[in-house]
Amino acid sequence: MPLLLVGINHSTANIALREKIAFPPEIVGKALSQVFGLEEVEEVVIVSTCNRTELYLEYQLYQDLEKLDSKIVENQLLVDNQKVIINWLAGFHNLEPEEILECSYFFGGENVVRHLMKVSCGLDSMVLGEPQILGQIKSALAVSKDLNVVGENLGRVFQGAFSIAKEVRTETAIGENPVSVAYAAVTLAERIFSDLTSLRTLLIGAGRTVELVARHLVDKGVCQIVVANRTLDNALEIAGKFDAHCALLSEIPEKLVDADIVVSSTNSQLPLLGKGAVERALKQRKHEPMLLIDLAVPRDIEAEVGDVADAYLYSIDDISEVIEDNQKSREEAAEQAESIIERGVSKYLKQVRSLNAVATLRAFRDKAEAIRDVEIQRAIKSLEKGEATEKVLESLGRAITNKLIHSPSVQMKKASAEGRDELLRLTQELYGLGDADEF
Repeated sequence: MPLLLVGINHSTANIALREKIAFPPEIVGKALSQVFGLEEVEEVVIVSTCNRTELYLEYQLYQDLEKLDSKIVENQLLVDNQKVIINWLAGFHNLEPEEILECSYFFGGENVVRHLMKVSCGLDSMVLGEPQILGQIKSALAVSKDLNVVGENLGRVFQGAFSIAKEVRTETAIGENPVSVAYAAVTLAERIFSDLTSLRTLLIGAGRTVELVARHLVDKGVCQIVVANRTLDNALEIAGKFDAHCALLSEIPEKLVDADIVVSSTNSQLPLLGKGAVERALKQRKHEPMLLIDLAVPRDIEAEVGDVADAYLYSIDDISEVIEDNQKSREEAAEQAESIIERGVSKYLKQVRSLNAVATLRAFRDKAEAIRDVEIQRAIKSLEKGEATEKVLESLGRAITNKLIHSPSVQMKKASAEGRDELLRLTQELYGLGDADEF
């Protein structure tokens, strides 16, 4: 069953399009069910983060396709099915197919395995080597498992990627330096304000990214932090770790007045902070500058906020320069990771090929055992009739041997007549016919 990947990421699509194609937790189940219902789709996993949306699929092969060269199958599936998936994506998100097609990428076969391994290791991230993506991919797989839309085949691909990601983290220095979107956000704030210790910060959201931002701020000496979230208990959980205050989203306009830095990262489908609220807060602040960093996709802060005087708005795409400066030290480790990934792809392909042999081996054994059972019963009847034991055993051995070698003998004669010498060589290798000392 062939693999197929359709995706967009930060390298191929801007944030405006990425947020339109994102699958937040509340709708990913519906999306998975619809894709799983498409013709010939056997398994599906959707990975959707602020920097990428990717659909990993396994298709059922028609009987006639199974006879084709693997590359032909791969190319045919790419051509036949990428349009289907693009059209589905466009329909699901109310977009034009062309809008998605021009910024999408497609992989088939082993290239899907290779790409997933790179993504899991953080080699395809905006932040080279960032560790959060692995947890996000594991969560995506778990959702598909809960909905029974992923099985052993695609599941094996993901488990292999997780194993390689662990190996890369263990054997290289790709994760040693603190380079992440959260770290880049704090670095950006430090470049603008130089001294963060006396500044007041408002964090919107209660996920992993906000927690990392809070941790980096505290490491920089920031003491005045407010965590605002839709659920107060989640805000309290993060605030408690950093001796911060917490608030509900409804309190943001009030807390905004005191905020020198605002960092937001939620899964909201609609902006949480608009131009009017920022204008009112700045007026009360007597136009004291405010830095706003929006790490969410879809965006939490309206783009028009960037037009407000004294409001300095940065989206996740805007901090790419900061990230590039910080990730140079990881490039050597990334080269080592590439080698590990190639070993991982090779290991996966060998595993799949060995699994492909299981069915043939089982059929071969079943046929041999069936022949044995028939001939043993025939031998028992001969013994019951009083025939000589030695004669019965000789007949038994000869019958089993003749039936086992009959089909291979016919095929070898046919191959020889047709000039297919490779089959004869393979038969010699398979049965060890050149091993003179075997007996």
